Amino acid sequence: MRNFIKKMREAGLVEDIERPVSTEFEAAKISAGTNKLVYLHNLDGHEAVMNLLSSRKALSVALGYDEKDIVRNLAKCEYNGKVTVKGSLSGIVSPADADLTALPILKHFPKDAGRYLTSGVVFSEYGGIVNASVHRMLVLDKNHLAARLVEGRHTHTLLKAALADGKKLPVAITIGTDPLVTFASCTRVPEGKEMPYAAELLGGEIELYTCENGVKVPEAEIVLEGYITADKAEEGPFVDITGTYDPIRPAPVIELTKMYVKKNAIYHGILPGGSEHKLLMGMPYEPKIYKSVAGVTTVRNVSLTTGGCGYLHCVVQIRKNTQGDAKNAIMAAFAAHTSLKHVVIVDEDIDIFNMEDVEYAIATRVRGDTDLMVISGVRGSSLDPCRIGDGMNVKIGVDATMVMGKEAEFIRAGWDD
Repeated sequence: MRNFIKKMREAGLVEDIERPVSTEFEAAKISAGTNKLVYLHNLDGHEAVMNLLSSRKALSVALGYDEKDIVRNLAKCEYNGKVTVKGSLSGIVSPADADLTALPILKHFPKDAGRYLTSGVVFSEYGGIVNASVHRMLVLDKNHLAARLVEGRHTHTLLKAALADGKKLPVAITIGTDPLVTFASCTRVPEGKEMPYAAELLGGEIELYTCENGVKVPEAEIVLEGYITADKAEEGPFVDITGTYDPIRPAPVIELTKMYVKKNAIYHGILPGGSEHKLLMGMPYEPKIYKSVAGVTTVRNVSLTTGGCGYLHCVVQIRKNTQGDAKNAIMAAFAAHTSLKHVVIVDEDIDIFNMEDVEYAIATRVRGDTDLMVISGVRGSSLDPCRIGDGMNVKIGVDATMVMGKEAEFIRAGWDD
């Protein structure tokens, strides 16, 4: 993470805050006011960063790709990087008893249930299966957390397997992780492929270290070691991707046993519903959508839009080969990301990262009777306030492409024709 911060500083993308900042609301407000990486030099006496990976520009700095090439390059990844286990984590950082009060954990919004870990990558292992994923975690006391685990996802599945055997699930939580490791951990990859994917993004290899409970983690500023138990605690309210409060639910309790904290550790906080949250939750789906649409037509680029919470709205740029390609692209996009609500398909001359350009395509290339697809009674996002029950919804696809054979009627005038 420190090397990435250095690169961002060289690119002029870091905003330093030298004055004292409170962990209660103030840090969150500062983060919300900028897309730059925010370096807090005195967050209740600690160093911390927010907005670590909050824009396509930041991701391009991390990956070394041009912003507009990110999706097509990620779509080529095969999750096959080299993972090397180097030894014990205690060999590089001395362990101590877990004490969450020693960390500058944030309270973000007034109605939050309490202080939340939002950037922690949860590494888990059971029955020979390994996983890495990001979960919000409510601080219960100095060594207990309540974690939101979505049913059916890998961490929840491993927990069920462990509990069925009468055991707890061993976990380790990294904070202040390399942003590409976090990005890989937010990506829906085949079981156990998060770290090979991270290694691929990092240039081919990643080194892991073994905690006392057997879980292996990459280098990080802070590592919390423990077990997810059979106990439950109320978790929430908490602001999610739409900027609205998620309800209170019973959640599994994590019991922490050890913590590993580097000297002068840099804490990392993610603002709920903020730009980094949106990028990490939505952008990993863009390569999946790209590959899915590539199966039905010539795809050029994909963007999950900021106004669509980085998750619910998608614009796909294609080159049509037949008049029906746009509608096939709509269906392919929905298949790749089932939480999508609205998809707009545009031609190559439309800049999908410029919403004024996208709106122009909708205004001049859409007929409501022929170019809209309305799909009712389908699974959507449980985070959408308009959902029916716990996730059923209505999806809309918009064909905002030119009519083939009549392109001359749609092309905008210019001086480079």
